[in-house]
Amino acid sequence: MKIQTLGGNLKAIRLFCMALALAAILAAASQAQEAASEREQSRAGTAPSVLNDVSLMADVAMSDISQSQASQNQVPQNQVPPRKDTTTDGQSSLPDAPKPTVSSSTSSNPDEEYGKQNKRILWVIPNYRAVSANTHLPPLNFKSELWLATQDTFDYSDFILVGALAGIDMAGKSQPTFGQGAEGFGKYYWHVFVDGAVENYMTEAIVPVVTKEDPRYYTMGKGGLFKRSGYAVSRLFITRTNSGTSTFNLSEVVGAGAAAGIGNAYYPAQNNQWVKTYQRWGTQVGLDGVFNMLKEFWPDVNKAIFGGKY
Repeated sequence: MKIQTLGGNLKAIRLFCMALALAAILAAASQAQEAASEREQSRAGTAPSVLNDVSLMADVAMSDISQSQASQNQVPQNQVPPRKDTTTDGQSSLPDAPKPTVSSSTSSNPDEEYGKQNKRILWVIPNYRAVSANTHLPPLNFKSELWLATQDTFDYSDFILVGALAGIDMAGKSQPTFGQGAEGFGKYYWHVFVDGAVENYMTEAIVPVVTKEDPRYYTMGKGGLFKRSGYAVSRLFITRTNSGTSTFNLSEVVGAGAAAGIGNAYYPAQNNQWVKTYQRWGTQVGLDGVFNMLKEFWPDVNKAIFGGKY
């Protein structure tokens, strides 16, 4: 708006100067006409026309000045007058902008930060089945359960664990027909690996999809040593259904038993075949109990020793 006003003023001044110049020319022409010689008198027919042209130009200049002033005083119809955003005391009359509200649901209470699980224990042991304390997750579908069993079976750390268990079995000569040495260790190794693979898929995917049970371990994360240890061991026999209620852990008991029974198909036949089946069953359930203890207390160890970085 200020730029338009300044431009209008400059135009008015320019036109006013033109009018003055034309008036000066008109006065000079009038004086020249009075002091003209006979030559000027012989041209008397053309002088009036010059004077008339000069007078016409002066009238046009004055008309432009008057139109410029009228346009400056006129407010355009589509122009909205400026709104006053300040009051007489210099403060803004506009309402204050809404301030963001901080939700009270997020709490910085350290007592609420417990039982936080990660994907590995001691950077090696897979911990995919563990769920952090106070965490509610939707049920797994069959595809997710198969992937969970696959992760536990083919994780790089599982091959290390299988080697350790195979060495223990060979040292105890649990299967004398396997022999000793590299060949014997190879036989122990692949048998132990298949035992674990079948047990993982039975307890984490196949049986849970039939019984509609959740194969994951839900961390307690809080309480005394004996209370939490008892809870971890009890998860071998008590688990959650997909609807969130507690039930007998058929996935663990029946799944591990079925895996031990399937092992009879690839273990050599012996007189005490059923005893070996029960031994494999007990071994699988016992190992799951040990891993439940690790899952339960790993968040405490991680927080106390490593500051929760792992």
